[in-house]
Amino acid sequence: MTETRDREALGEVPNPLGLAGIEFIEYATSRPQALGQVLEMMGFRPIARHRSREVLLYRQGAMNVVINAHVSARPSSVQPTETPVIAAVALRVRDAAAAYRRALDRGAWAVPSHVEVMELNIPAIHGVGSSRIYFVDRFDSFSIWDVDFVPIPGVDQRPAAEVGLHWFGIVQYIGTDRMDDWAEFYRELFGFDELPDDQRFGIMPKGRILRSPCRSFYLQLIEPEPGIVEVDGDETLQRMGLGCPDVAAAVAALRLRGVEFVESRALHTEDRGALTRNWLGGVMFELVHDQA
Repeated sequence: MTETRDREALGEVPNPLGLAGIEFIEYATSRPQALGQVLEMMGFRPIARHRSREVLLYRQGAMNVVINAHVSARPSSVQPTETPVIAAVALRVRDAAAAYRRALDRGAWAVPSHVEVMELNIPAIHGVGSSRIYFVDRFDSFSIWDVDFVPIPGVDQRPAAEVGLHWFGIVQYIGTDRMDDWAEFYRELFGFDELPDDQRFGIMPKGRILRSPCRSFYLQLIEPEPGIVEVDGDETLQRMGLGCPDVAAAVAALRLRGVEFVESRALHTEDRGALTRNWLGGVMFELVHDQA
């Protein structure tokens, strides 16, 4: 059997797409500098610019965050507005083309690609709301950033992570009575499984937690709950979760950088986790105790 056939024979296995974690999370906003300042407070550093679009790459440790301020002519694209929104998540996979085909076979909706000169064709499907889910298989010795982005001169391309911060997961707000639909979506297309109710993380143990088949990140699905969880507007990817080995140390270090945390009777910083304040009308970060 050839290597190509080996890579494409994903089949009915616990990790059908060969998921290997998150490559990047992308925000769309018309205020890239303001969002960039927030990311820098959280320890991210701008390291590269897109060759042809108003897009910046921020990094710390193994985490990549993209700020996209490019106004697209495609009507289906997430257009940048003053309030930043998570527009896309890129998942590392063993074989992007094979993962994309399998997702389509299982009912995913394709996102038409419009690749310009000197750009990679990164396959994508529709996610929650107007967001996209990309499949990336170039993340080791040769990555997608080597083609589409130009390094900012004099900037460290591998800035260390602040106090051990790393990807932990993503929180998705969903509509009322949509929990089973979304759980099935992630289970059928990607191989996520549901954690028991007694396994909870952080300080906001609401909704349902799904574990990735690669065991490197989680999805938390949260329904509206009047007076407790208010969901404005459409379903959306609401915030990213960052793991850290010591929540108290992380909170202290980030406070020195200007980060403010939510402290109230119902929600406050503790050893399990912490939640930052809301910036720019829609940007929050959740810290979760995690040794990984």
